[in-house]
Amino acid sequence: MANIILLGPPGAGKGTQARLLVERRGMVQLSTGDMLREAKTADTPMGRRVAEVMARGQLVSDEIVIGLIEERLKAGGGAGFIFDGFPRTLAQADALARLLERIGQRLSAAIEMRVDDEALLARIVGRFSCGACGEVYHDQSHPTAVPGVCDACGSTDLRRRADDTEESLKQRMLEYYKKTSPLIGYYYALGDHYVVDGLGEIEAVAAAIAAALDSANSS
Repeated sequence: MANIILLGPPGAGKGTQARLLVERRGMVQLSTGDMLREAKTADTPMGRRVAEVMARGQLVSDEIVIGLIEERLKAGGGAGFIFDGFPRTLAQADALARLLERIGQRLSAAIEMRVDDEALLARIVGRFSCGACGEVYHDQSHPTAVPGVCDACGSTDLRRRADDTEESLKQRMLEYYKKTSPLIGYYYALGDHYVVDGLGEIEAVAAAIAAALDSANSS
């Protein structure tokens, strides 16, 4: 069983690669956002704590998030876990390490999806999708054959995400570099750090992640 973290700035494709690991390796994606939404409606001691905190409009503490993760890890299932959205800070990384040690598990790899900032900016700002079928396009690398019309279904409902703007992305990347990028050095020092090219084609990135994971499992 493997437990991994995918690291990288917003827009690097972590969500896409996590879904592929779920489909192809039977891993379980632990999204803190999903866990909090599920806990809010669950009639459990932890769920009631989450509901109370969110009802007050407060942020859920790291202690509660770790508690939710512990419950899920102990429930088992799957060929391992992908931590999605946690840890984001060094304090959270320490808390996760203590949890894994306490329950007799370990982190197999922290895989960094490394990208060039300017290339990433161009990729994200230029993308749009079809509101009807979900097909994804890009102004430069994959435009529609007929401007304003989806190639796949013929819909004219083509959309851009509200946060796919240069200003929004730069703010999100600044937040990442301030709070989350120090995790790269943290996991490098522990010997758990692997690097893949996050700007490659989806299948090429998936193959690189699979190779990193296989290497981590054999070490």
